[in-house]
Parts: sequence; structure tokens; C-alpha cells
Amino acid sequence: MNEHQHSHDSSHAHEGHEHGEHCQHESHESHAAAPVKSDKSYKDPVCGMMVAADPQKKITHQSVDYYFCSTRCMDKFRADPHAYLHPAEPAATPAPIGTMYTCPMHPEVRQPGPGTCPKCGMALEPEMPALDEEENPELRDFRHRFWWTLPLTVMVMTLAMFGHKLVEGGVPYQSWIELVLSAPVVLWAGWPFFERALQSITNRSPNMWTLIGLGVAAAFGYSVVATLAPGIFPQSFVEHGRIGVYFEAAATIISLTLLGQILELKARSQTSAAIKSLLGLAPKTARRINADGSEEDVPLNHVHIGDTLRVRPGEKTPVDGVVLEGESAVDESMLTGEPLPVTKRPGDKLIGATINTSGSLVMRSEKIGSQTMLAQIVQMVAQAQRSRAPMQRMADVVAGWFVLAVVAVALLTLLGWGFFGPEPRWVYGFVNAVAVLIIACPCALGLATPMSIMAATGRAATQGILFRDAAAIEGLRQIDTIIVDKTGTLTEGKPAFDRVLAVPGGDEQEVLRIAASIDQGSEHPLAQAIVNEARKRGLALDKPESFESSSGIGVRGSIAGRRIALGNTVLMETEQVEWRGMQSQAEALRGEGASVMYLAVDARLLGLVAVSDPVKASTPEALHVLKEAGLRVVMATGDGLTTAQSVAAKLGIDEVHGEVKPQDKLELVRRLQQQGHKVAMAGDGINDAPALAAADVGIAMGTGTDVAINSAHLTLVKGDLRAIARARTLSDDTVRNMRQNLGFAFVYNALGIPLAAGLLYPFTGQLLSPMIAALAMSLSSVSVISNALRLRGMGK
Repeated sequence: MNEHQHSHDSSHAHEGHEHGEHCQHESHESHAAAPVKSDKSYKDPVCGMMVAADPQKKITHQSVDYYFCSTRCMDKFRADPHAYLHPAEPAATPAPIGTMYTCPMHPEVRQPGPGTCPKCGMALEPEMPALDEEENPELRDFRHRFWWTLPLTVMVMTLAMFGHKLVEGGVPYQSWIELVLSAPVVLWAGWPFFERALQSITNRSPNMWTLIGLGVAAAFGYSVVATLAPGIFPQSFVEHGRIGVYFEAAATIISLTLLGQILELKARSQTSAAIKSLLGLAPKTARRINADGSEEDVPLNHVHIGDTLRVRPGEKTPVDGVVLEGESAVDESMLTGEPLPVTKRPGDKLIGATINTSGSLVMRSEKIGSQTMLAQIVQMVAQAQRSRAPMQRMADVVAGWFVLAVVAVALLTLLGWGFFGPEPRWVYGFVNAVAVLIIACPCALGLATPMSIMAATGRAATQGILFRDAAAIEGLRQIDTIIVDKTGTLTEGKPAFDRVLAVPGGDEQEVLRIAASIDQGSEHPLAQAIVNEARKRGLALDKPESFESSSGIGVRGSIAGRRIALGNTVLMETEQVEWRGMQSQAEALRGEGASVMYLAVDARLLGLVAVSDPVKASTPEALHVLKEAGLRVVMATGDGLTTAQSVAAKLGIDEVHGEVKPQDKLELVRRLQQQGHKVAMAGDGINDAPALAAADVGIAMGTGTDVAINSAHLTLVKGDLRAIARARTLSDDTVRNMRQNLGFAFVYNALGIPLAAGLLYPFTGQLLSPMIAALAMSLSSVSVISNALRLRGMGK
């Protein structure tokens, strides 16, 4: 990696910005002889920033002046000017994140650039998707092939089914017309499938593409021979004045397979949505404070360790670091799950991508690029998605052997008839071998699981349950342990007014009215909860004459000439208010998980106001239902242990983990899995995303963040945990339905293949023509679809 891609701190690599650094690398190629100049600005040859011509930050090298953004860049340039003036000569920059591709079914398969998996033929996808990633080129290619050839498939199917009815004696040259119509479908639209079939044979890993390739090739090849040389076939194969051909079967199989691949690729593209949502959280720029006190907005990939940055109200913290100046409430809910903004003072740590809600902060950057908490969560989600065991369908267990068995039976049929059958022996052998391959074409096997999944997801959607993939539907019925997040999952996830208490003889309504009046000037969520409650009660609020927000301790001001203070005990001490008379009530409220604020007027305590994150009305019933179903319920939350335990005690949850970080939740999931448990994780925040992705089934609240929803395997639209019990019932119904479908498909194949091979010919004198084989194949598909559609009406 070039030196200019390192941070200002020589002991830390500027990691995680490979893409940005790659762009810098390209932009530097042009200044090998002279500095890039734009009007009165010059490009810093180390970091690529446009800077003014500052004599204090200038180095003259080989009679050329170069200007820099800081002394650190100057030191780097001075140490090795050649590395920055000729950036193309050093070793090549490592490939950007996202260039390595992997198979979702076989994570061990990795290669640079797109392609197909040598084991299963599935399209590879990027290990780490980019935020501005283009549409999958294979999806675009398949869609192009599908829509251009669909009219041809429809025409050849219509002609094959109704041609002899439209024209008595059949359409003249019908076989030739069908050949012309189907050739582009099979030879152009279906070409990728033949490549995959050949690859499966070359790699000795038979799969669905082997059968599709052989079946289509056999049907099309047989039909071409029947069209070009009809005379070699016995008279018994003449139907409607011509030898029966199966161009429509070949074309239909190709079009249906293309459609299936398009739907699959679209669904798989959503698996990277979680990572893209996370990448989108990071701000694009940071406001850097230079050594001379001037400030400028710089791209995020130009921030170095040790830089001084300003974070204004409403802005996102650019990188991880520490507060140098200022006080403010920072909303960390998207990363930590804390429902309330956290007060930050000098010396406190800041997390990149969190939102500064009120005051201005000056910070020093400490972690950048891949070192930040956000980047680590991105890595954890990506790793969890890749390491999650691929769904093992019952059809997959026997697929490889089934393919080999079908090919062996077809070959034996050809040889058996060729050597021992009646004349014309080899024609009979060829026709029967084709019938075997066609009747064994895995349409029914391919539809068995997806059709059940489609019907189940449709039914689930009407009940407020959104499944992301089939693995979730299959796996949910096996779950024995569920980990639940507190904030937003068990609770509402936003501050709500709890109660107001007055000193003995005081008026609670007056306490709330004064507290809401002074809080009108605050943007803090706690203040908004108090103001909303007062307005809901119809209280007349006064306008503050003065207002001061003391970040982290409360607010002060004056109303109608009286000094008002609303906040915690620190504020009361500052205002010399005796607050201990209500200490026991305040502690009791805190024990219930509430935030408490004292109200004083002219240094005299009037009462207190409590705001809390209330438990959802549906939560107690939901937990009862889950326990009745035999599930072990565990709470894991980023909130304080005291608050977590109080909520758990209310809800009857015995196992509680408080103050856990994203990696702690992930470790909890993995630890339970190692103990042999099937684990579901229910959460709503970004901090839950790695655990949601790693769990056997991740369950997101529809009221939560996009990242959590994209990381999860199923989403509860209304955030109601009671839907988990309904989803489990649906899981049982769906797996039962899939087994029935697979049974149908295997029974058809088990009966059809011997018939197609001609085993009954000695007894009946009849052969199963490829047309009947195609009909049997269609019937097996129809039975599978019809049975799957029953799921839509179950449980209503």
C-alpha cells in the first residue's frame, strides 16, 4: 500500500477506505512532475486535498513548490518524495473490498470477480457489497434473455398444443416452424444452462443443471432428428401426420428455468441490503479544525487519527474518538440500542455515525476506517451472513445421486433396447432414453420447495410476518431458545411520560405545567415527552422569559419572574435545592426503569417528573405464549443492568444480560448454539444486526431500523412478539407441505422412469412416448403447485 494511504499517525494504518484510497491513487497519477493546481489551490501530493498556497506548509523539491494540508503530510513527503510523485511505480494497491466473490451455498468457494460456483452452479456474489453497487449483471442478462424469447416460447407451445386442431391434418411444415421458433430459446436463452451443465460434469458435481442440460438437450436433439430425418422412425411414432417432436417442452423448460433464476437472483440481492444500510449510516464528510483555527469540510477518507473535528448539532459523528470541548446529548440508539440520548462531556468517547442532538462538540479522531465500531459491525454482519449454514433441503440430499441414477437408467434403456429390443431397436432405445430424461426432468423437484415457500410467505404477509428466505421458514419450527432485546422489542423504544409526583400538599398538575413550560425550549426527547403529556391534558403553558440548557443535568430558566430548574440531583445541588425529601420516591421510579427529573421553583422543590420506555401492551401475553410453546426466553440489552432487571422482573424473564455490546450479543448467540440450542434472536436496532444475522432465525421488529430488518430472517411488521407463535405454526405447516410435495415429485419419478424405460412393453406392447413423458412431468408440477396453494387457506 502506498505511504500516502496511511494515517498521520505512523503507528496506525488508514484501514477500511480502500475504495476511497483507490480513487486517491488514481487522482495522484497526474502529478508526477508538477503539483496539480486549480485557480489558487494546490493538491496535497500525500492526501490529495486541495489546499491554499501557505508558505508555512511548502516544500520545494527539484525546483517545484508543493503545498500541504498539515505538517504530518509534509513529513511523509519529505521522507520519500518519489513515492508520492510517482505513485504508479510502487507495488499495486490491494483490490478494494467487494472484489472477492463467494457462493452463498458453499462459502468456501471464493474467487476474484463474478462467476458460477463449480459445486452447485449458483451465481457467485460479492463478499462485501459496495454502497453504490450496480445491478447484478447476471440478473440483467437473464432478464434480457427471458423477455426476448418468451414470445417464441408462447408461440411454439400454442402451435404444439393447438396446431392440429386449427388445421385439419396439422399445420404444413409444423415441425420446421417449431424448430425455427424454439432454436433461439434453447440455443441462445438456454446457453448459460448448458455451460453450467457441462461445468457440473467437468467438476464431477452433478446437480440440477446436469439434469436440465441433459433433458433439454435430449428433447431438442431428438426433435431436430425427427424433423430432419423422419423416415428413420417407425410408423407407430407418427402423430397427426408427423413424427412427434418436443420443441415446446425444451423451450418451456428454458423459459421457466430463466424465470426461476430471475426470481432467485432478485431475492438474493436483498441479502446485502443490511450491509448497504450500515454503510449508508456513515457521514460523507467531516469538519476538520486546522492548526491555525480555521475550519473546513473534508471527505471522510481524508480524516486521519489525531485530527481535531467539530460536530455541530444535528450532524453525525464522523469517526470514533474522544470529546475535547463542549457538552451535548448524543443519540447512540442506532448502534447501542440505548433509547435515550447519552450526555457527552470532555473525555467521553464518541462512536462514529451517532447523531449529535443539541450542543456543539469538538473531538479528536481515534479510530478510522475499519477500526471504527460501525465498520466492525459491518464486518460482523457480513461474516455472520456468510458463515450461516446453507439451507439443506430434502431434495438436495439425494440430488446428486438422483442425477446419476437418471442418467444411468437412460443409458441402460438405450443399450438394452439397442441390443435386445425389436426392430428398429436403436430408434426405440433412443426414444425411450429421451422419455426417461424428459420424465425425470427435475421441474417438480425444483418446484417442490419454492412453491410451498411462496404460498407460505404470502399467507404470512397477511398476518404481519415477513420471511426473508426459505431457511427461516424451515428453521423456525426447530427453535428452542429465543433471545430478545429490550428496547423496541419488549418495550416501545421511545421515551414516554410515566408519572408526576408533587411534594406533600402540592399540585401534581401544576408541577407538570411548570415542567412542560420550561421544557418547551428543549429539543431533548425527554423534554418532548413531558410537553406532549401536558398538551394532552390541556394544560396552559407559559412562555419562558429565559432558557438555558445544561447538557446532561437539566434545564434552567425563568417564568413570570420566577427561577425554574428541572433536572437531576447535580442540578438541584447547583441551585442549592433540598431534594432529599423525595429521594425514596425517585429511587423507586428508577428501579422501575424510569428517568427522573426534579422540579424546583425559586430554589424550592415542588415535585418530580418521571419519563420511561414503557413495555408494549402485547409483550406479557407474547412471552406467556412463547413459554407455553416450550421456548427458553433470554433478555440481552445494551441498557443498564438495573433497568434491564426491573423490566425482566415485571415480565417474568429469569435470564438477563445487561450492558451488552453488539459483539457480546453475537457471542451469546454462538455460545448457545455451541451448547446445542437452536437460537432465535429478536431485536430492532443496529446493535442487534450481527446477532440477528448469526442466529438460526433472526427476528426483526418492523418498527425498528432498516439494518436490523435487512439482517433478520423474518420481520414482525407491527413489532408484536405474539406473531412468533403464529410464525412457528406456519413453519410446521410449510415443512409438512414441502415433504408432501417432494413425495409427489419422487413418486412421479419413481413410477414414470420405469414406464419410460419400457419395462411394461413385454406385457402390454405399449411404449411411453416422450409426449406422454412430458405430460406426466407437467402433471407432477401441477400436483406440486396445487398442494402448495393449500397453504394459503390454512390457519385462517
